[in-house]
Amino acid sequence: MGTTNSSFDANSDAVRKHLDILQDVIRRMASNSASCKTWCITLVSAILVLAGNKDNANYAPIAFLPALLFFFLDTYYLALEKQFRGSYNAFVGELHKSGTVPLASLYRVVPTGSLATALWNSVASFAIWPFYLPLVVVIGLLKGVVLTGAAGS
Repeated sequence: MGTTNSSFDANSDAVRKHLDILQDVIRRMASNSASCKTWCITLVSAILVLAGNKDNANYAPIAFLPALLFFFLDTYYLALEKQFRGSYNAFVGELHKSGTVPLASLYRVVPTGSLATALWNSVASFAIWPFYLPLVVVIGLLKGVVLTGAAGS
């Protein structure tokens, strides 16, 4: 397990540190995804409040823009999180299979799989649609109410 060996066992400090690094990256991607949702709600709410004034009613459709942008950003972070979880699982699988991992596998923090596939799977994810679809529906409904209310005034 010393510096002359080309592989490290499961009890190695280097292996534990590598797993900690991967867990931190996964945690950061999950946190970024949650922040996207928080910022999205904040910006959409602010835009709709400003559009609630009859002089600014035409600005209501602008609320779709942050919803769309955060939808894509959130999907990207979720895709990266899934890829890094795959990398973590592959590393642990290799460790369980042979009891050791080669030096080349340590501190190599790269997502596994195709980003395009991960993005496609993330778009269809339960973490995305139950948040953004109702949000867009509500924006559409409120846009109609704000514009109709401004026209009737």
